[in-house]
Order: sequence, then structure tokens, then C-alpha cells
Amino acid sequence: MNRIHVITDSACDLTDEQAVAANIVVVPLSIRFGTEEFTDRVELSADQFWSKMGSTPGLPETAAPSPGAFEAAYRSAQQAGATGVVCITISAALSATHQSAMLAARAMGDFPVTVIDSKSITAGQGTMVLAAATAAAAGESLDAVTAVANSYIGRSFVYGTIDSLDNLRKGGRIGGAQALLGSLLSIKPLIDISSGVVEEAGKQRTRSRALTALAGFLEQAKVEHGSVSNVKVMHGNATEADLAALIAVLGNTVDSTTVQVGRIGAVIGTHGGLGVIGLCFVAPAAEK
Repeated sequence: MNRIHVITDSACDLTDEQAVAANIVVVPLSIRFGTEEFTDRVELSADQFWSKMGSTPGLPETAAPSPGAFEAAYRSAQQAGATGVVCITISAALSATHQSAMLAARAMGDFPVTVIDSKSITAGQGTMVLAAATAAAAGESLDAVTAVANSYIGRSFVYGTIDSLDNLRKGGRIGGAQALLGSLLSIKPLIDISSGVVEEAGKQRTRSRALTALAGFLEQAKVEHGSVSNVKVMHGNATEADLAALIAVLGNTVDSTTVQVGRIGAVIGTHGGLGVIGLCFVAPAAEK
């Protein structure tokens, strides 16, 4: 019988409850505030992270898990009776996490480990991980679970609006959004991470217009693809007013009661900054 275990990293922003319920092992990244280093979700909760973000001068930094951390997770799965592992990581273009997972897989000998670059972040990555875990729970083979995960690449969309590009710039994750630098005081940047890198998606003069533009990406995708699913709003301690405003305008495209809301954790929050709001959704698979 196939017993495939699904492993991911803490950039996926699944809650502890979601991970436990789906039998997903989360390998944490590390977060540094100056000389203080914390293991994400173990030594630093999301509440503690956002509190420190608001009260600590300077920007935090992230560090990928070591290959040894992934190897320990793989070996634990093997000892628990797994017949193979599917490991789904944050976009390789944004973190060395994928490389660590790959190096660890090579150390596993004949035990099969497939490492997948999600080419995504936060709930985009998380949706893929949950789909793979569902297939694994159904007893699907390693190849089948891998195929389920890979099927989300190219049809998972992640957009965001942030108050400032400063965190992304200082963290070296600015990517194709470089052109948005300049007069940032008067604009609210929009970014597109759907391909696994940070790209410019526009700019608005006010937060309200930025939220409307964010919802416009969902509307455009529905027109283009016929439907959308797994609509999730992720945020970094955004105001209730902003979240309500976004969900209300999303209701013009989808049933607003189906929109899931979650909080961005330390890994993505480090680069997005306070008030970041992300919109994640999935387009239907192409017909064969």
C-alpha cells in the first residue's frame, strides 16, 4: 500500500491545525531580528512576529532550513512507514529552501523523495500542499501525488498590495518590481508573484484603489479562464476595514462567503511588511 508523506516549509502559511489535520510536516525557516534568531512557528509565533515587526527598528531577515533539517524530516517519515515523500517548497527563485530540500533528498539513498518547486508562496503554495496531502491520504502513488502537486503550477495566482517596497528591496527580493521604486511615498504598489518571482503589477494612489485593483485580478482571471477556486485573502496584520473592503469587492466575482482569510506568517511577512494583503486563487486545469 502506498503511504506517501507530504512535507513543506513554513512559507506556505498553513496553520498548525491545517498541517496536523492533513498529516503535513512543516520544516521551519529561521527569522533573525538583529542578533536574535528564532525558528519560525517554534520559537516565534505569528503574533510574536508581527508584534516585533511593529516595535523593532530595522528589518528582520529570513534563513532557509539546513539540508539536515529536511533530511531529518525525510528520515522521520521513512521510520514512520512512509513509502515515499513529496516535498513542496517555496519558490526556488525567492529562497534557498528548495536547494536545501534537494540536497537532503540526495542523501536518502534508495528511499524515494520528490522535491517540487511550487513557484509560489503563502496560500498559493499552501493550496498545492493541501491538494497533494489529500491525494496522499487517498493512498495515491508517489507519481500520482507528484502529478497532483505539479498540476497547480501555472494556474495558481498570487497577487499582493503593500504599503512600501522597502522590505522587498532591502531583502533583495525586488525582482521585476524594480521599476516601482522611486517616488513610493505617494503610491501603493501592486505585485504579482504568480510565476514565483516578484513582478510589478501596477500602482495606485490610495489603499482603497489598490484593493479594488487587487480584486480586479480575480475578475480578469475568471473572465479568461471561466472560473476560479480556492480564493484566499492573506494578510500581515491588515485592518479589519481593509479586509472587509476587499472581501466586499471580491463578492462581485465570487461568493464572498467562500473566500478564506488567513494571516501571513514570518517568512513572507518579513518581505511584505506590516499591512501586506495577498490574494491567492486557482484557475481550472486545462482540458486534455
